[in-house]
Amino acid sequence: MPDGTVVRGEFSFAEVGASVPVVVFAHGLGSVRSGEKAVALETECARRGWAFAACDFRGHGASDGTMLELRGSRLLEDLDAITRAATERAAGPLCLFGSSMGGWAAAWFAAHNPARVAACAFVAPAFRFLEWNRFNQTELDEWQRTGRHRVCNEFIDLELGSGLLAEASDFQFETLAERFRSPLMIFHGMRDDLVPYTQSLEFVARCAATDIELVITKQGDHRLSHDKEKIARAACDFFATQSKHEPKRRK
Repeated sequence: MPDGTVVRGEFSFAEVGASVPVVVFAHGLGSVRSGEKAVALETECARRGWAFAACDFRGHGASDGTMLELRGSRLLEDLDAITRAATERAAGPLCLFGSSMGGWAAAWFAAHNPARVAACAFVAPAFRFLEWNRFNQTELDEWQRTGRHRVCNEFIDLELGSGLLAEASDFQFETLAERFRSPLMIFHGMRDDLVPYTQSLEFVARCAATDIELVITKQGDHRLSHDKEKIARAACDFFATQSKHEPKRRK
């Protein structure tokens, strides 16, 4: 990266220069590029002979940086780097698959780069990732004073830096909905207690894009891990349709 840090990722399955869809996976907060959904998506891409790429966002996994340095702008920089690296190796249409925070990053990336993105698929996208209205002013002041805020739930236990507060006004939900125009498929569970499924409903209702499919799973939680193979298959079918690329399945 320009600041000297290294983003580490992987590219697989397509021959260099092949004209096939390039599917890039973006993971969630505190996760890594090799989670269950990523593995399922990589497997599905392999069956079709497609290119698959994923990276650990900086501060995560094998990439450089710390969680305290996490910024919305850095997530987009990382996505830009991994998508450029992947599309230099395969010449087909670029499709983004994002989970939770990764869905937020992929959505903003697509909104900023509509000509580069053929289609998107998101799982429990955190469209309001940088909104902090759930905090009172005392809590926000303390976060700003200390430069740290601890996030702890059943999946993660980490500290975020106050730089996320500074960028909040640059990434507003209403602006994203207005600018996003890529074909999109969303998967969300009604039992998601981290990112309410109503956020996806609101985004679909307000989004400028017209080609959107929304799959609501009544028993699904935030991760939707039990449906990972079905989601990967449905997402790739959607990508095939949007990119007008007939899937070439491998045994």
